[in-house]
Amino acid sequence: MSSLVSNQKPSSELFVLGAGGHTSVLVDMLRQQEQPITGIVSADLAQEDNELRSVLKGLPQYFSDDDILAFSADSVRLVNGIGAIPKRLTRIKLFNDFKAQGYRFASVISLHAIVSPFANLGEGVQVMPGAIIQAGADIGDNCIINTGSIVEHDCVIEAHSHLAPHATLCGQVHVGEGTFIGAGAVVIQNITIGSEAIIAAGARVHKHVQAGETVI
Repeated sequence: MSSLVSNQKPSSELFVLGAGGHTSVLVDMLRQQEQPITGIVSADLAQEDNELRSVLKGLPQYFSDDDILAFSADSVRLVNGIGAIPKRLTRIKLFNDFKAQGYRFASVISLHAIVSPFANLGEGVQVMPGAIIQAGADIGDNCIINTGSIVEHDCVIEAHSHLAPHATLCGQVHVGEGTFIGAGAVVIQNITIGSEAIIAAGARVHKHVQAGETVI
């Protein structure tokens, strides 16, 4: 399975936005698959006391998102290396801002994930090692399916949502846009979770969750 999913023709220009922990995992996945990376982009790289993570060393560094604008939108693929944190909208804003300017985001899928060919993945989806996505699942744009997470058959996960490591969605769960499901949480079958909800780590969800609700 290719690590990059895009409707555009392959391009030699692949930029990863960010330089933190989430970026390091994505770059590691891309390097394992011998995907060429044009550079990493982050204002943090310009700080004098910055210690570059070992997996990022040797990659060209760009210090502003505006540096991307020097490249035409049709010649560039972007990888969103900003992690998803509840109530922090940086990742979503970055995605929407570049999309509004015509840029495309590549999906990154680990060689060690299992993704059914009968699942649908939107633009910029990231699937980490050990994750499983079953037949009939529909994953929206800019979602993260993190390490060891399970998305069972016919689940729908709307855009900008994040399943933290080892979260489990049983069959036919519907997750609203911008929702965060914490590490080790389990959602039983046929549950609907509203947009921008937060499911805490280790939670067991047995009933529907309203938009913006936090479940502990």
